[in-house]
Amino acid sequence: MALITWNAADYGTNVTFADNEHKILFDKLNKLYDLATGGAERGIIGAQLDDLISYVVEHFAHEEQEMAAKNYAGLVVHKGEHDKLIAVCADLQTKFHNSEVEVTEAAGQMVKGWLDYHIPTFDTAYADALNS
Repeated sequence: MALITWNAADYGTNVTFADNEHKILFDKLNKLYDLATGGAERGIIGAQLDDLISYVVEHFAHEEQEMAAKNYAGLVVHKGEHDKLIAVCADLQTKFHNSEVEVTEAAGQMVKGWLDYHIPTFDTAYADALNS
């Protein structure tokens, strides 16, 4: 069962590249969540975790590049939010690969909660600037 489902009402930014990338991000998160909560082998979970985090880093860099190109006033604060999540994800990734923690339902819910707040609060705010 999907942890998070993209829909325009809840997650639409009106910025085409961002919405498309968010859909991919949601798919990757859902796949990791299903693997982790479904008892998949640790190596498979680890590979999906790495894939998701790599994609998140790429997506954030793309958003930041687009915001910088348009001289978006909220870039510094927005990047700070990205950096915080990347730090949490990197810590989870390191600890997972060192067999110190598992990817759990709680980890999935934490990322979902972050997305539930971040996209409507921060990403929708850049729509006018990026579409100008």
